[in-house]
Amino acid sequence: MTVTDDRYLNIRSDVRYAARRMDIFSATIVVSIAIYLAVGNYAGRGVKKLDDYYVAGRRAPTLLIVGTLVASVMSSTVFLGEAGFTYEGQMGPFVLFPQAATAGYIVGALLFGRYLRRSRAPTVADYFGQRFDSHRVQLAAGITVIVALGGYLVVVTQGAAILLSDLTGLSYTEALIVAWLSYTAFTMYSGSRGVILTDTLMFLLFTAASVIVAAYLVDSFGGIAATVEALARQDAKPGIASWHGIVGPGTEWPTPLDYLIWAIAIDIGWGVGYGVSPWQAGRNLMARDEHVVIRAAVYTCIVVGLLQIVIYGAGGIVNLAKPDIEPTDTVLIWASTNLVPKFFGALLMAGIMAAALSSASTFLSLVGFSASNDLVDHHEKSERQAVNVSRLIMLITGVVALAITFVFPPSLFWVTYFIGTVFASSWGPVGFMSVWSRRITKDGAFWGIVSGFLANAVPWYFDFTGAITLPSWANPIFIGITVSLVVTIVVSRMNTVTAVEHAYREQLHRVPEEDRDPRLIRRTLATVLLLVAYGCVMPLVLQYWYVRPYQRGTGQLDADGSLQFGTGEMILTYTWPMVYIPLGLLTWYVVRRSYVRR
Repeated sequence: MTVTDDRYLNIRSDVRYAARRMDIFSATIVVSIAIYLAVGNYAGRGVKKLDDYYVAGRRAPTLLIVGTLVASVMSSTVFLGEAGFTYEGQMGPFVLFPQAATAGYIVGALLFGRYLRRSRAPTVADYFGQRFDSHRVQLAAGITVIVALGGYLVVVTQGAAILLSDLTGLSYTEALIVAWLSYTAFTMYSGSRGVILTDTLMFLLFTAASVIVAAYLVDSFGGIAATVEALARQDAKPGIASWHGIVGPGTEWPTPLDYLIWAIAIDIGWGVGYGVSPWQAGRNLMARDEHVVIRAAVYTCIVVGLLQIVIYGAGGIVNLAKPDIEPTDTVLIWASTNLVPKFFGALLMAGIMAAALSSASTFLSLVGFSASNDLVDHHEKSERQAVNVSRLIMLITGVVALAITFVFPPSLFWVTYFIGTVFASSWGPVGFMSVWSRRITKDGAFWGIVSGFLANAVPWYFDFTGAITLPSWANPIFIGITVSLVVTIVVSRMNTVTAVEHAYREQLHRVPEEDRDPRLIRRTLATVLLLVAYGCVMPLVLQYWYVRPYQRGTGQLDADGSLQFGTGEMILTYTWPMVYIPLGLLTWYVVRRSYVRR
């Protein structure tokens, strides 16, 4: 299921020919990029200190944290690779599963993110170095960031280049250079200040565009219920709308159970990644206060979940118009140029480009920050000199990433799923234990990070290349997390926690007085009620607009028209309140216990 470079270089489909005739697509993308560059340039003028460059001065409000969190995760790989994946055959489960990975935002904020903010470290790797009083631990974490997010940067840059190439007639090589210049220019100059502002603009754009185009597609096929019913009845890809999608010969999953195990593993990996990874949890370092961390986590949990349903559903719906698009990663590009009015299609293309650029700018900034802060010793005489050196290192980092994009062929879905989950293995156990364990030591942390990364990366590589075939229960995510946890515990028992490590952890558990403000507490608790309501409403929405029409299309409805309650599709709707209501109650409890004066 990998995608080779030739498949992109040799595209001569109606997507490219239609795009060449429609200047509105190119014009919309050019205008949006010009706006991002202008905003980045404006933000860069306010960068005076390293804190401004690395963590936006630690003054970001809830909207900007939500914007950068959503924009960072909703990259071109979601609109291209994952939408293509649902188009191929996995629309049903990607819509019906409760997007449980998004719970990682909230669990991570409660158990790690707000403590990370208290550290006031410039990077997450720097936090690990301070927490364990060890430059070696910081170095290990920093190298992990550079390797993993550097790979992710390559993938999303390639995604942006694919889009530009299809829409503008540029060659793939030319499109790579243009895409790289588009995000490198403002990221290098403005750092985090520019990234979170442009991320938020991009988030608003691709969210609006996705909802508008999905609504138009659904309406053109007769509404949501009629669309789901038609997908359940269509013969081109039977099973695409079922709870497990298309499984069996020719797929990665021999049985529905194999798919279920894989999906659970992916949710665990991404959930832990959302909770501790630098490209997600690290955004909390910019937050204005701890309540911003928690509120942003709740909003992001809901927004990402709903956006994924919209995008995954749109990818699957296109089968009703054309079930044989190749390569499948271009399904939304094809839909935008063939199924919707030009303006809406251009808006979505600009949104997908925005998603690609936002993720690329985030990954470039994080890799550059790690290279500058975690790997390089600064001896500059002033803050401004340190900022300029950081900008130079950022540029060098970007040049290296660009060079790599020419070497490796695009493989948007599977490579992304490895890179996105590797932090669950390498950082997950160490991240949470750094806050909650009194026994973890610097040696345990170092070897936990290293062993978790290798235990995930090595099996994944051999499975990906076909050298071995791992059973579903031996997913590299499970292997990596287990190995990291065991190694961290065993090695820590062989050492003693130092006084410095103990004191730093104790300091992390001191609640800042400003966060005990009753007004902040009330606003945060009101946000929690929204999460509980989300968990209560979504089962009813899915049962009415998905399960009922699906059962009607497959002939599963009872004779009187009542639902069959024991089907896999119906059972999945029950899992939504099982995820989000307890999550809301946990958040309510933690907020009151942590911040209400007694």
